[in-house]
Amino acid sequence: MLESAIKGAQEAGAETELIHLYEFNYQGCKSCFACKLKGNKVNGLCAIKDELQPVLEKAVNADVLVIGSPVYDSFPTGMTRSFVERLVFPAVNYCDYSAPKIRKKIQCAAIYTMNAPEILMEPLHYNTILGENCRVLGIFGCQPEMLCSHETYQFNNYSRYETAVDEAVRADIRANRFPKDMQKAFELGKRLVERVRGIV
Repeated sequence: MLESAIKGAQEAGAETELIHLYEFNYQGCKSCFACKLKGNKVNGLCAIKDELQPVLEKAVNADVLVIGSPVYDSFPTGMTRSFVERLVFPAVNYCDYSAPKIRKKIQCAAIYTMNAPEILMEPLHYNTILGENCRVLGIFGCQPEMLCSHETYQFNNYSRYETAVDEAVRADIRANRFPKDMQKAFELGKRLVERVRGIV
């Protein structure tokens, strides 16, 4: 779905890059508060010097940022959550919460894929849990968007796994509903870039 969002962004004229967080060795925020020291020079960027720092630098200088994650045990992956912590916390202004320390406004969105059907979003509080993870991206000055794909096709051979899921049903969803989700991701990527360019 991220690749589809990228294609949409490219159609709108953007230069794009897909980054896989699992390729980097990093941890979440360590509460070192270097970003909150008086006179600090980090300029809204996490001060921890590790493999994630160049990725964070790219993120805070981007015009558009789309974060994608599968949902594990009701939450985005730990790697995703750690990235969001390291991205957002340095922008929080302890002196004036209404004036975050950002270099520029960034159009943001989050894309989530999950085993759960859409009907369970409210009972499982996914709108709250995933919505909050997306909402904090609003610190970069734009209303973030969230896109979810439900009942994703998980295995190439369901007979090998312990699951009550009907493979035929999931195969039908993959063939008929998932392409619509891909199109929504494409439109999302295109729309966010068009906003930056003032087209929409």
